Amino acid sequence: MLFKTATRQQYINIESPFAFKDFTEMLYRLISNGLKDGYKSLVFICIGTDRSTGDSLGPLIGYKMTNVKYKNVNIFGSLENPVHAKNLDDTLKMVNLNYEKPFIVAIDACLGKTDHVGYINLGEGSIRPGSGVNKNLAPVGDAYITGIVNFGGFMDFLVLQNTRLSLVMKMADTISAGIRYVLWKLANCQEFNMEICKMEI
Repeated sequence: MLFKTATRQQYINIESPFAFKDFTEMLYRLISNGLKDGYKSLVFICIGTDRSTGDSLGPLIGYKMTNVKYKNVNIFGSLENPVHAKNLDDTLKMVNLNYEKPFIVAIDACLGKTDHVGYINLGEGSIRPGSGVNKNLAPVGDAYITGIVNFGGFMDFLVLQNTRLSLVMKMADTISAGIRYVLWKLANCQEFNMEICKMEI
């Protein structure tokens, strides 16, 4: 769970019939604009834990993308191997050590206003995982995708534990499918005649 430090952001209602279209269009612009700045690899860091329903969005998305195979596209965080408060710093160090100029997309669940529950949020910049539950972790990402899974402000740990799995799963389905589509679109775009997003054989 996180508190955002990013600037520009956009919200998408998961219940909208245009949610997938809006999400993929926004994500494509976000990533393609980033890749134009000379990044050499694309890394998704799916943050969270399977021990809390509300905080399982990131690991669920990572799990749903485990068979994604593109050159220079890497995904960290899944149900089996989650990225959370205890190993986030080590994960970031490993990414920066092993991948040349990575463009990092951080994915996490968050709490928000009651009228924003069920919205996906995309933006440029980093997020600070755990700030909403008083954890002091390093900022993550050049861009981010977050899902507002419940309302915040009071007994946030309990709220996360009592979040509806159906909402989290619906968000995970939309986000993972949307990422797959955007990667396919990038791989087939002549503008990106580079090694990023070339399908591995």
